[in-house]
Amino acid sequence: MIAVMGATGNTGRKIAETLLESGEKVRALGRSMSKLAELKRAGAEAFAGDAADAAFLASAFRAADAVYTLLPTDPRAADVRAEQDRQGKAIARAIRESNVRYVVALSSLGADSAQKTGLIAGLHAQEERLKRLEGANVLLLRPASFFENFYNLLPMVKHEGFIGESVPPNLPIPMVATRDIADVAALELKRRGWNATAIRELLGPRDLAYAEAARILGQRIGKPDLKCVELSDAQMAEALVRAGFSTSFAGLYTEMTRAFQDGTIRPREGRTEQNTTPTKFEDFAGELADAYESVP
Repeated sequence: MIAVMGATGNTGRKIAETLLESGEKVRALGRSMSKLAELKRAGAEAFAGDAADAAFLASAFRAADAVYTLLPTDPRAADVRAEQDRQGKAIARAIRESNVRYVVALSSLGADSAQKTGLIAGLHAQEERLKRLEGANVLLLRPASFFENFYNLLPMVKHEGFIGESVPPNLPIPMVATRDIADVAALELKRRGWNATAIRELLGPRDLAYAEAARILGQRIGKPDLKCVELSDAQMAEALVRAGFSTSFAGLYTEMTRAFQDGTIRPREGRTEQNTTPTKFEDFAGELADAYESVP
């Protein structure tokens, strides 16, 4: 049996569905039983509870052959780093108490650095907790920026007419579809072919600049001249807060984008066949275009 955290989210849902389709027994974890209902109908055991509750997690992990873990960051939390640590400690404690032997953990490119990476510093701290677990074989997945992050930019596109980001528009960045992350995670959860701690970067099919992404998206939504505009850190933080995110999240986000610019966040392996994933932004842009039509 395999336990999957965040089973109603971008990666967790696809992992759970893929495992069920291949005949694996799945224990799906989420915040709400109602949101887990579809997976339950598909054959999963559903466990609803708080991702920062170590007792709940230990109960859900118990007797699992492997677990998929992640830190479900709340961008509205008053202190995002404290929330990351609270959840991360609960996850590590639950793994230890439930004697799970195989863990696939969603981390991020840049998690090898302890400081000046904003949101990703919390993932570095979690990697270190997981590495210290005796008897657990931990696979750390370090993907790049998600294609799905563009969903958050669609209201700006509709109402402001541009994409605003605190990175230079022509800076190439590795970007990846979460479905590709999920495919790798599901395969490794079934295979369980690593020992101690292993790390795997996931970089998407190619590096992509926001200017190019804006052009591709613009063509799909009837705005062929859609541009990406570089915002200052202060402008980006203000835009995030205006959108309902906390000042804590906004500050960590802009620190993270600075780390992309100065090269702190970058692939350590170079691009290889193993870390190059298949889904192209050109194909994903169709899904963004469908979502754009529903933006109020």
